[in-house]
Amino acid sequence: MAKPVKADSPSKQLDSFLAKYNPEIASLARRALAKMRKRLPGSLEMVYDNYNALAIGFVPNERPSDAIFSIALYPSYVVLFFLQGAGLPDPHRRLQGSAKVVRSVRLETAGTLDDPEIVSLMNTALHRAKVPLDPKQPRRLIIKSISPKQRPRRPPEDLR
Repeated sequence: MAKPVKADSPSKQLDSFLAKYNPEIASLARRALAKMRKRLPGSLEMVYDNYNALAIGFVPNERPSDAIFSIALYPSYVVLFFLQGAGLPDPHRRLQGSAKVVRSVRLETAGTLDDPEIVSLMNTALHRAKVPLDPKQPRRLIIKSISPKQRPRRPPEDLR
C-alpha cells in the first residue's frame, strides 16, 4: 500500500523521481510539465510514484477524483491522460483508449501539446471539467504517494 511521504521539498522529490528515467524520457516529461503549468494556472499538481508509472495529475482542488489531466511517465514513453475524456468530441481521432472515463495521447515530443488538435481537446476538457480550475489559486505540488515496489523506470536495454 502506497503511503504519503514527508522528506525533501515536493519539488526536490519530483526531481528525484524524474531522475530514475532515462534522460530522454525525463527531459520530455520536464518540458511537458512546463507547458502544462503554463497552460493550467491555478491547478494543483498531485504526484503519484506508482508501481507502473510516475503520474502527475492536474487538479482544481485536493480531490483526486476531480483531476482533469495527468502526465504519466513509463520507461519508454510519456502520455497525456484526459481523466474525464471519454465523452470528448474527437473528430480527428487523436484520443486513445476505450475505458469508461479516461482517454490518452502519447507525447512523441513536448510539441505535441501545441498541436492545434490537442489544444482543442484540452480546451474542451477544461470547459467540460466537473470542477473548473481557479486561475487565481496558487500552484502547489503535492506528493500523494510513493509505491514501495516499482517496476524499473528504464527500458531493459538501459539497465545493463
